Amino acid sequence: MPITVPAYGKEAAGRLASMADMTADDGALRRFLHGLPGVDAVGLQARAATLGTRSIKTTAKAYAIDLAISMIDLTTLEGADTPGKVRALCAKALLPDPTDRTAPRVAAVCVYPDMVATAKEALGGSGIQVASVATAFPAGRVALPVKLADTRDAVAAGADEIDMVIDRGAFLSGRYMAVFEEIKAVKEACVRAGGTSQSETGGGSAAHLKVIFETGELQTYDNVRRASWLAMLAGADFIKTSTGKVAVNATPPVTLLMLEAVRDFHETTGVQVGVKPAGGIRTTKDAVKYLVMVNETLGERWLTADWFRFGASSLLNDLLMQRQKLSTGRYSGPDYVTVD
Repeated sequence: MPITVPAYGKEAAGRLASMADMTADDGALRRFLHGLPGVDAVGLQARAATLGTRSIKTTAKAYAIDLAISMIDLTTLEGADTPGKVRALCAKALLPDPTDRTAPRVAAVCVYPDMVATAKEALGGSGIQVASVATAFPAGRVALPVKLADTRDAVAAGADEIDMVIDRGAFLSGRYMAVFEEIKAVKEACVRAGGTSQSETGGGSAAHLKVIFETGELQTYDNVRRASWLAMLAGADFIKTSTGKVAVNATPPVTLLMLEAVRDFHETTGVQVGVKPAGGIRTTKDAVKYLVMVNETLGERWLTADWFRFGASSLLNDLLMQRQKLSTGRYSGPDYVTVD
């Protein structure tokens, strides 16, 4: 099934419009972001740890494994990527377990912009999304016109989703409006030729925008909360933890904090935003912990690939091995799944 983000309803659009004063200028945006409640670091970490102790058994575990597989953005973002490697990854996305055709497909395949057309062709009309990193991923250290050209090229090649990185230097130096305007500009660059913005139509005329914070470089939990609100106010369809290219990527406390920000934003505006933890999530046990966090914080409405994703590739193999163990009673080991 194609993944879609519904259009904002009139009530949600009205609530967003009522918040326009908060983003009218740099001073107003700064006052709003610094007026957000401070994060209780000890409480946040304790809550994440407690949710991580929840255990699920048998039928529920089988459901969770299939759900996690369906939420994966299967990714290859290496300088040595080739069309052949991308096609092989797409083949795995279409048929994750060649020995069991009941295994669900993943949500998306994520590649560099120059590989979008290859992935799009390989996936055909499967409904699996083609996501592309853009805006000079992972550092984002180029001028805005280059970032916008990078985005437009990926969208023109057929990308269904764009994963952009924020300017962490601008954010950390307090230039919040510069980051806000950049996200808005990239959001507009996601519109296909002849189309209108995704938030207006809810259709396929624009690629969905995931905004990457690189939380390992944001230094404090308060900064993660501020970045989350800033991105959502600017029009992000998803907020994402990391590029997977730094030492510290997704962690349970940071992801929980982002989930809470999404919850509060939805309660305030009526707008639903997705969350994508990325980097360092490698085991079924890890994935289940994250699913528990989503359910406990946001509820079942977010427990779909429309609203929650895992940015991971090695995770898929462990999920498949655990799935095989549940169905056969035997642990097959890594030799029984394809190597990415």
